[in-house]
Amino acid sequence: MGILTFKGGVHPYEGKELSKDKPVTSYLPKNDLVFPLSQHIGAPATPVVAKGDHVLAGQLIAEAGGFVSAPIYSSVSGTVKAIEPRRTGTSAMVQSIIIENDGEYKSVEFQPVEDVFSLSKEEVIERIKTAGIVGMGGAGFPTHVKLSPKEPEKIDYIIANCAECEPYLTSDYRLMLDEPENLIGGMKLMVSLFEHAKGIIAIEDNKPDCIDLLSKMTADEPKIEVKAVKTKYPQGSERQMIFATTGRAINSAMLPADAGCIVDNTATIINVYKAVKEGKPLTHRVVTITGDAINDPRNFDVLFGTSFAELVEAAGGFKNQPEKIISGGPMMGFAVFDYNFPVVKTTSSLLCMTKDEAAQYEPTACINCGRCVEVCPSRLIPSRLAKLMDHGDIEAFEKMDGVECVECGSCSYICPAKRHLAQSIRAGRQTVLANRRKK
Repeated sequence: MGILTFKGGVHPYEGKELSKDKPVTSYLPKNDLVFPLSQHIGAPATPVVAKGDHVLAGQLIAEAGGFVSAPIYSSVSGTVKAIEPRRTGTSAMVQSIIIENDGEYKSVEFQPVEDVFSLSKEEVIERIKTAGIVGMGGAGFPTHVKLSPKEPEKIDYIIANCAECEPYLTSDYRLMLDEPENLIGGMKLMVSLFEHAKGIIAIEDNKPDCIDLLSKMTADEPKIEVKAVKTKYPQGSERQMIFATTGRAINSAMLPADAGCIVDNTATIINVYKAVKEGKPLTHRVVTITGDAINDPRNFDVLFGTSFAELVEAAGGFKNQPEKIISGGPMMGFAVFDYNFPVVKTTSSLLCMTKDEAAQYEPTACINCGRCVEVCPSRLIPSRLAKLMDHGDIEAFEKMDGVECVECGSCSYICPAKRHLAQSIRAGRQTVLANRRKK
């Protein structure tokens, strides 16, 4: 089996040994649950409950606000206390439904099916839509939309993005080892939706146990292949994953479907299978609580709405007071000033670091070394793009293809001058895209 990759990328310290070998711990919340109405790309969900309503676990509390949207379900039984703005892992204030947990976990009844392959394609998509499944790798794109391309006959590959290239994160690693049957079941189900499609399970080669296990379990599956991809960040980026596994390239003006591909991460595919088979909505996920400031780094299977502050306590609290806390991984996550925010569909981890490494350095002038160019997976010139943005030259930034940046942060990581390249480029990219939407 050849090891596949892409041009560019970096090799940061992985940090996965802190939590990867510990079993997943189920955690039940102690306090109120917070359900932000924007847990996905697209229109926010619309509340269908009001203050004072009693709800059950698995009950719809907010319906999809449009085609590109997703419904939200309560993960506990209890009483709606309020609908008000609450802070999320991106530090944004988002309108949210707050539910007081009664601790009884009384649930609505679900409608499982014995054979998922007896369902029609339309029934499968409807079950995924109804369950509120979105991309759980962080993007949050509604999965039923992704599985409904304009030209389904042109889909050649369903790619399971099992790279988990972001340092420290190990939730997908644990899911591959603990729920391989559901991952393979989800892949078979998604492949069956497209007449010409084949499945690729792409795993970084720093997870040989996962590669070996899933290769053995798919040995008799003619339409599913396990491929080892090189351990390199950002191997899990959608564009880089498609190129590494199929040799096909896409840009910012294209969707993966334009290249005949559909890409979903490990947790998403597993929950697609569960939603279709068990008829249950998406109400929980596995998250990583880790970092050298945590006493007992580990993965938790946790109900949506649970505060990360509770999970830090469940992980033994802090052995050292952290200088930096990040929602997500160190490369693409969001630094936060308060970790009392809820677990939602797209939150994968909380990283607590004893020292803020980035704050130890003051950026200096560019030395024109070209290292940022060498590692850029989009083959851009990050130093020039950042300079253009710093000078407010949006027109030149756009002409130099600044929107092709995937915001991976490799340029900032490798820069010996410690310039905030990714931050400047991200701001420029957002400005260009905002201007385009206005036209």
